[in-house]
Amino acid sequence: MNQRTILVLGASGLIGRFVTDDLRVRGFRVLGVARSLSSAQKISALDIELPILSLGAAALTRLLGDHAVDVVVNCLGVLQDGPGSDTNAVHRDFVARLLQAIGDSGRAIRLVHVSIPGSAEADRTAFATTKREAERLIAASGIPHAILRPGFVIAPSAYGGSAMLRALAAFPIDLPDKEMATPFQPVAVEDISATIAWLAARDIDDASVKTVSWDLMQAEPVTMAGVIKRFRVAFGTVAWPRVAMPSFMLDLGAKVGDLTNHLGWAPPMRSTAIAELRRGVTGDPSAWIAATAIAPKTLTDTIGRHPATIQDKWFARFFPVKPLIFASLVAFWLISGFIALFVSYRAAAGILSAHGFPPALVDPITIGTSLMDMSIGVLIAFRRTAAIGLVAGIVASLGYMFGAAILTPDLWIEPLGALVKTGPAIVLMCVALLMLDNR
Repeated sequence: MNQRTILVLGASGLIGRFVTDDLRVRGFRVLGVARSLSSAQKISALDIELPILSLGAAALTRLLGDHAVDVVVNCLGVLQDGPGSDTNAVHRDFVARLLQAIGDSGRAIRLVHVSIPGSAEADRTAFATTKREAERLIAASGIPHAILRPGFVIAPSAYGGSAMLRALAAFPIDLPDKEMATPFQPVAVEDISATIAWLAARDIDDASVKTVSWDLMQAEPVTMAGVIKRFRVAFGTVAWPRVAMPSFMLDLGAKVGDLTNHLGWAPPMRSTAIAELRRGVTGDPSAWIAATAIAPKTLTDTIGRHPATIQDKWFARFFPVKPLIFASLVAFWLISGFIALFVSYRAAAGILSAHGFPPALVDPITIGTSLMDMSIGVLIAFRRTAAIGLVAGIVASLGYMFGAAILTPDLWIEPLGALVKTGPAIVLMCVALLMLDNR
């Protein structure tokens, strides 16, 4: 068999990254394409940064032809609409252009499309309905295809919902009883990759796999509580007493998550995530197992067979703390600037006057530093500018400390220790800067 060339779209994501690397180990020539790749993900000349979602059908056709692609694996997806995220554009419109490109390429190309399990009748979110619209477009295209509907994906890395479940396992907190009892059939990411490799090795004219739709998940029923319990076995927290979160707290968390989503962040707890969680993850993997002879890994195979590493534990513990760190820093800068400008302006200006600043400079400096503080808070609040805001906050804090040491050294020994407390704030901003990456 000639070496097949596989194009993986969404090669920076949880599934896409693992599939890209694993298929290369299996001997395929794999092009990993994503809108952006972290520096750690650029491990091969075949890992390509490309604004894939903005490409028209003609550009996609050239991409397929230039690289002699035999299989396209579409792992692209977004959970919820927001800045830079449009479920219609990603799930439906792009798939329509991709299908046109495959048809126009003149090549025999198989499309492997990663979708979601469940029935269309239960679709309630834009995420689910647009995913299903893409399935219908693919089914009507006449192109050789496989629609894969994986269950809850368990992978060595964690992102979104999988990170949230790890965090729950690391703390003595449960979701409400109703949500914990939700059916939640998992699948190991290795089984997804093995399925794609099996399909890629099949001849394009093989009638048995020309058009298939498979649920990929372990056959044994399991609930969300069962999945979290296996993580708790790995973390050593299974015997801890736990408190169930009230339902209103889950709904409140989703609303807060929606708010931060508009600021460019992608928290796992958003209204769409909670709606899909309550819907559950179920399916029938019998057709997939019968066709491929792949024995799905069980929960015990994927979680809990070995104790969690220290990096696993640190990640799980810090994951729910990360939004609190950023929220506290945003509040710190916004409130400190607001108080100095509107609440205690005379007192703030009086400090400068009492230390010999020229009267003409007192008001401009007081107003300027207050506005600077508030601007830093706004910069940190938005995901796109958070790094700039954190660096600016560190520089400003150091400037305040060194400036006070030279001009107003007595502030270092004032009873409330305002300047002394700036040091821990700088450390917290450094921590936030180091935690900024999502992948």
